Amino acid sequence: MDEQERQRYQAVLERLDRFSTWTDSSIGIPFTRFRIGLEAIVGLIPGIGDVVGLLLSGYVLLQAQKVGASGKVKRRMVRNILVDFLGGLLPVVGDAFDAVFKANTRNTRLLREYLYEQLEEEPKQRFPWWPFLGLCVLFAIITAVVMWIW
Repeated sequence: MDEQERQRYQAVLERLDRFSTWTDSSIGIPFTRFRIGLEAIVGLIPGIGDVVGLLLSGYVLLQAQKVGASGKVKRRMVRNILVDFLGGLLPVVGDAFDAVFKANTRNTRLLREYLYEQLEEEPKQRFPWWPFLGLCVLFAIITAVVMWIW
């Protein structure tokens, strides 16, 4: 792989890192180490929030297409996007799922792993179950309080 190609891949990854941070983890939750992004906030808007998140997630897939990612990588990305979208549609739990699943970060990582494989390098990560469960409980409490007040 030539230096120009390496620089192009690096530029795409840097752009996707900024995008993923913005959409998945740009806002810190006070008194915790957990971060959510604008996609989780937009996902709270009934009806259109999850569709907007779906469209935002398409950007990472588009970038994967531009750098020539394999069909396998793109299929995994589509799966992550669909899981994020469908999981986000669930009442109460879906909002917590959106905040924790972080499809854009996952897809950026998939593309990074693919490109590093092309460059013969390597990284990894796991699903944050405890923050997911905590946010489910938090959103359930908020929903219960709102329903009780009304």
